[in-house]
Amino acid sequence: MNAGLLLIAIVAVLAPVMSRGLATWVRIPVLVFELVLGIVVGPAVLGWVHPDEVLTVLADFGLALLFFVAGSEIDFAGIRGRPIIRAGLGWLVSLALGLAVGIIVAGDDAAVIVAICLSSTALGTLLPILRDAGELQTPFGRAVSAVGAIGEFGPLVAISLFLSARRPLGAALVLIGFVVVAGGVILYAMLGRHGWLHRVVQATLHTSTQYAVRVLVLILVALAVLSIALELDMLLGAFAAGVIWRLLMRNAGEEEREQVETKVEALAFGVFVPIFFIYTGVTFDLQALFADWRVLVLVPIFLIVLLITRGIPVQAAAPPGATRRDRLSLGLLGATGLPIIVAATSTATEQGFIGSGLAAALVGAGMLSVLIYPLIAMSLRGDVEPEDAVEYMTDG
Repeated sequence: MNAGLLLIAIVAVLAPVMSRGLATWVRIPVLVFELVLGIVVGPAVLGWVHPDEVLTVLADFGLALLFFVAGSEIDFAGIRGRPIIRAGLGWLVSLALGLAVGIIVAGDDAAVIVAICLSSTALGTLLPILRDAGELQTPFGRAVSAVGAIGEFGPLVAISLFLSARRPLGAALVLIGFVVVAGGVILYAMLGRHGWLHRVVQATLHTSTQYAVRVLVLILVALAVLSIALELDMLLGAFAAGVIWRLLMRNAGEEEREQVETKVEALAFGVFVPIFFIYTGVTFDLQALFADWRVLVLVPIFLIVLLITRGIPVQAAAPPGATRRDRLSLGLLGATGLPIIVAATSTATEQGFIGSGLAAALVGAGMLSVLIYPLIAMSLRGDVEPEDAVEYMTDG
C-alpha cells in the first residue's frame, strides 16, 4: 500500500461526482474526469502520484478487464454474416488509410502505430452506452457492435504482429498457435451445456465462495498469461477470455446471467477500470504535448483524421435502410477510440517505435473522441432519449 493508491481511490470517487455535478449543463464521460484528474495528481502537475510497479499491475488488470467485458458483451449471433463481414472490410480500409496518414505525419517507422490507433474503436466504452439506450438489439446497435468488435480485435492482432519482439512471420505463426488454443477452448464452450458450472454458480451467487467471479478471473488471467508467454498482446487473451465466458454462461438462466454480469461490472467499473484510466492520466506526458507546438496541433488533426479514416469506412456495416442520421451516428461511434490507442502507444513508446510527443498527441485525440463523438452520435438518434443514451457516460 502507498499514498499513490490512496489518492487514486479518492480520484475514483471524485470523478463520477464531478461528472454528475456538471450533467445539468454538459454531459462529460466519467472516464474523461478520471484521465484529467490523473494528470492533475500525477507528475505533470501536482506530483502527488508517481508510476510504480504496484499501480502498473493494477492498471494493467483494469485494462484487461475492460477488454474482457467487451468480449463478453458481444452478441455474435446478432452480428454474424453481413454485419461482421462488412465491418471487417471497413476496418481493412481504415487500416490502409491510417497507414497512409502515418507515413505522411510520422514517417515509415511509426506509420504502423499511427494506423493501428486510427483504425481502432472503443467497443468497451460504446457497449454500455448502447445497452443503457436500449439499442443493443436494434439493427443500428448490432452494426455498432460489429464495427466495435472488429475495431478492437483487428488492432489487437496488428499489435501482436507488428509490435512483437519476433519477426512478423514468427509472430504470425505464434499468433496462429494462440488462435488454435483459444479456438479449442471456445469450441468446448460452444458445444457443452455446462450445467454443472451453472449449478455451482447459482449455488454460490450470494455466498462468500463467489464461484462465478473466481472462474472468470481464472480464465482471464490464464489467457492473458498465455498471450504474454507467447509475446503477444495481453489484451488479445483478455478479449478471448470474455468471449469464452459469454459462451460458458449462454445456457444459464436469465436471472443468473444478469446477477453474474452485475458482479463483473462491479469488479471492472467499480474498481479496476477506473484505476486504469486514472493511471493513464498519471503517466500521460503532458510536457511532451506542450513542448512543441507541432505536437499540440496534431491533437485536433488526429481527432478529425480519426473521424475520416474510421468514420467513413464503417459505413459499409450500416444496416439496410439506414438514414443519413443513422450513418452519421455510426461513423461517430466507430471513430470513438481510446483504450487501444493507450495500449498501442504505451507499447510502441517502450520499444522506441515512436516518441513521447506523438504518443501524447494520439492519446489526446483519443480522449477528445470519447468526450465528443458519442454525445453527438446519440443526440442524433431520434428514437432514443438523450438521458438514456448518455447514462453510462455520466454514471460510469
